Amino acid sequence: MISLTVTALVFGVVFLAELPDKTALAGLVLGTRYRASYVFAGVAAAFALHVALAVAAGSVLTLLPQQIVHALTGVLFLGGAAMLLLKKDEDEEEIRKPENQSFWKVSGAGFMLILVAEFGDLTQIMTANLAARYDDPLSVGLGAVLALWAVAGLGIVGGKALMKRVPLSLITKVAALLMLGLGVWSLWEAVAG
Repeated sequence: MISLTVTALVFGVVFLAELPDKTALAGLVLGTRYRASYVFAGVAAAFALHVALAVAAGSVLTLLPQQIVHALTGVLFLGGAAMLLLKKDEDEEEIRKPENQSFWKVSGAGFMLILVAEFGDLTQIMTANLAARYDDPLSVGLGAVLALWAVAGLGIVGGKALMKRVPLSLITKVAALLMLGLGVWSLWEAVAG
């Protein structure tokens, strides 16, 4: 059974953490060069694979005693918050243009870009943490994949307009604050439990 509360929480945290990420900018660049639906198909498939791997890793953590899981996820959330607050603005990476605009070439380029760029990324680690924290792989996986797809869609279709209205630094600070809150809460549960 899927928990809408867990799904919504995971969606919000992952969405905010992924917005300032370089892959959102890469999706924006690909979306301006190629057919958006082709780019989205490749990007969405890569994100789904990353979420499945992260949820599997987080599910393994649930085999540990609950206090250790809370302490570990708390420390990782605090580390993630620090990474968001301390990271420098990243330049857009150059994206190689596929030779033609066929579905397989364009979606394959999007898939490979995200597959490589997101492996071990903050949102993948966060998804694993959330899967361990809530011991609800379906809800966490659904929330994370929907958030990543939403960010990809925004980046591909309307990233420029969003970035003109909402400063990237504000989005980063809100995501870091949410992660800080989750980290403190998890540590408190580890000590209190």
